[in-house]
Amino acid sequence: MTMMDLVFKINWYKVFVPSTSIAELFVRGTLVYLMLFAILRFLPNRQIGTVGISDLLVVVLFAEAAQNAMASNYTAVSDGVILVSTIIFWSYTLNWLGFKFRWFQRFLNPPPTPLVVNGKMMRQNLEQQLITQDELMSMLRKQGVQKMSEVKLAFMESDGNISVITNSPKSTTSKVLKDESETYVPE
Repeated sequence: MTMMDLVFKINWYKVFVPSTSIAELFVRGTLVYLMLFAILRFLPNRQIGTVGISDLLVVVLFAEAAQNAMASNYTAVSDGVILVSTIIFWSYTLNWLGFKFRWFQRFLNPPPTPLVVNGKMMRQNLEQQLITQDELMSMLRKQGVQKMSEVKLAFMESDGNISVITNSPKSTTSKVLKDESETYVPE
């Protein structure tokens, strides 16, 4: 093989023709996606943060499938394309099923977990979500709450955020905008 062959010769067959059957790639992609989805679905919400389970899976699996296709761990680019298409298919299908069927949405996104009810911590739920009392108080302070007695309800949402309903609505409060560094004070 000459130096020119090493630099410019491309085996187009290996680049575009899948090295594994399309059905096997679909089954492999499906099994990995659904297995990871099930594992992530049942982790405590605080472990997930603000990224949805499907979003997290899509990013991780896309990166892996694309990396393998680009680095030639597969012998054909089409292997990676088929796996990425499988990931898109399952992500869309699960979201569509959640949209169409309420019971399926409850499976995809767990219901909110009450952490505080009428100023009282729900210790069993805190333990289930792996949240300490100090962490809860820190999260409440970020919501503008100084004392537990001010909280009517606080929930751990399915995305890992805490929503808080206080006993008395606040009249005018300062709120820092997320996307801007300036402070907004309603008039």
